[in-house]
Amino acid sequence: MANTDFLKQFGIIPFDTATLTGSLKDYKSPKDKISSLEQSDFLIRIKRGLFVVSPKLFNQPLSKELIANHLYGPSYVSLQTALSYYKLIPERVHIVSSMTIKRSRNFSTPLGNFYYIGGTKEYLTIGIRQEIVNNEYAFLIASPEKALCDTIIQTAGLRLQSEKAMRIYLKEDMRIDLSVIEHYNVDIIKECIAVSKKKRELTLLYKLLKQ
Repeated sequence: MANTDFLKQFGIIPFDTATLTGSLKDYKSPKDKISSLEQSDFLIRIKRGLFVVSPKLFNQPLSKELIANHLYGPSYVSLQTALSYYKLIPERVHIVSSMTIKRSRNFSTPLGNFYYIGGTKEYLTIGIRQEIVNNEYAFLIASPEKALCDTIIQTAGLRLQSEKAMRIYLKEDMRIDLSVIEHYNVDIIKECIAVSKKKRELTLLYKLLKQ
């Protein structure tokens, strides 16, 4: 078996080519070593210049949320992915969706599809949290309230006229457990209203959850 012990230092954190090459300075041809590690499925190339150690090598499950932050940024995980992460919706989400201050982009990788939706900096900086997992790694993700706002804003053709209509949308269309979200921080929604489009829909959300 190829020497792979040096890969343990990376854990599940994505790393770039320069970092990887620096760990292979004792090899005559680091480029050939990288190719060998990829062919042996010890190393996964997420995109050009960005790698992660295969979860099979050291039996370490990867975090798609963490990978999403590194793949294209600055960005934070949101929309259906965040709602699923918080168990607000029953469905498992297979596409990892994020918001970014850069232009919108999609990536198809060996680890799945990653979608990024662009937005304004003043809106996107609201309601982001750093999720620390087992004191081992951290990633940026929308708060539950911000994920709701992002989803409403990005849902094309959504035109809600009343709090009742908003309740029906959340409960029946999105299948969200309202008994949980009613305890969230509505001030985040209020901040989003001030700087975002779909002010009417977000105001309905704010009023509904403030009760």
